Amino acid sequence: MKKHWHIFIAFFRVGMLGFGGGPASIPLIQKEVVQKYHWMDDEEFSDILAIANTLPGPVATKLAGYIGYRVSGWIGMLNSLIASVIPTVILLIILLRTLSGISEFDWVKGMTAAVIAVVGMMMAVLTWQFIQKAGKGLGWIITIIMIIIMFILLQVIHIHPGIVIAVLLILALALPVKKQGKEGDPS
Repeated sequence: MKKHWHIFIAFFRVGMLGFGGGPASIPLIQKEVVQKYHWMDDEEFSDILAIANTLPGPVATKLAGYIGYRVSGWIGMLNSLIASVIPTVILLIILLRTLSGISEFDWVKGMTAAVIAVVGMMMAVLTWQFIQKAGKGLGWIITIIMIIIMFILLQVIHIHPGIVIAVLLILALALPVKKQGKEGDPS
């Protein structure tokens, strides 16, 4: 029962504080799942996030559903989904009703601008963590080359991210996997 409460509280906090949509919630989910409750490590979270980003739909609910299921089965999945969605629905109704009447005030415009900066910094920190993981796993030269290639494909040539992800998934499935031997193993 305590585990269900922890799942609910973890994703309720994410739902309450994840202002800015799914991508803004990712660092909050990571903090709850990896750092606070230790349901998985950073590497596993990164892998789950990568898979979640390739599937259609909001990333926060995909992460909530999978993590809830992994921690506590179907009940955990429903618990985490409800906990992450209900605060958003309630706050959205309240916020939109309130903001529609006061949206022209300078302090409301300033508050909105400040939130954008905070969410941007959270995303920058998460991006840096992914770059560090890629640098350790692929090597820094390959990581830098991939960052440059992805920047050119997405920002200069304007290829849709879905196409890039699909091509990378096909390449990952088609290319042979190198087997790493254990320490002391001659293979």
